[in-house]
Amino acid sequence: MSIGQLDYQLFQSINEWASSASFLNPVMIFLAKDAFYLFFIGLLVYWFTRSDKNRRMVVESAIATCVGLGISFILGHLFYRDRPFVAHTVHQLIDHAVNASFPSDHAIGAFAIATSIALFRKKDGIVWLILAGLIAFSRVWTGVHYPGDIVAGALIGVMVSSVVHQVLLQSKTLSGWVNACISFYEKWEVKIWPLQSKKTQQATPQEK
Repeated sequence: MSIGQLDYQLFQSINEWASSASFLNPVMIFLAKDAFYLFFIGLLVYWFTRSDKNRRMVVESAIATCVGLGISFILGHLFYRDRPFVAHTVHQLIDHAVNASFPSDHAIGAFAIATSIALFRKKDGIVWLILAGLIAFSRVWTGVHYPGDIVAGALIGVMVSSVVHQVLLQSKTLSGWVNACISFYEKWEVKIWPLQSKKTQQATPQEK
């Protein structure tokens, strides 16, 4: 049995649950279509905590995601693969354009961000990695990706985030550019949203 045949059989087994366990379909549709936005919301929350560590984490997440999607674009053209609903009769629960199935952009983005978070905040990272896994799985359940697309996307996301993290740790030049960009942003941010000093924060309750 070829890898392609094994991938299709595994796809059939998972996608069939859309019929046999249809009570879970609303959850899977949410995960496949909308849950990815939770990553953007999470990154915004981390960013506006105004922590240096969190801001660096968000920047690394953005860089890793962009690099990962760039790799996906190239692979999608070099190794074009139709989506399952093009070549087979499937339980397709969400609409999707007829474009390259391999690798999964959702898996790349979700795992790139989740891995970046895990490298800075291990406990938080576990939660985000679980969410990334659920999103990836739901893309098979809803009929728009093969399991192989998901596995490839997850591996790309994890590897790209790890490489970006190591490069920025070891390169003083690149790390300096990242810090400079964050500092430039913060100079303008503080004019709109001034920081409260610790003395001010401590004095405020006493004044009340």
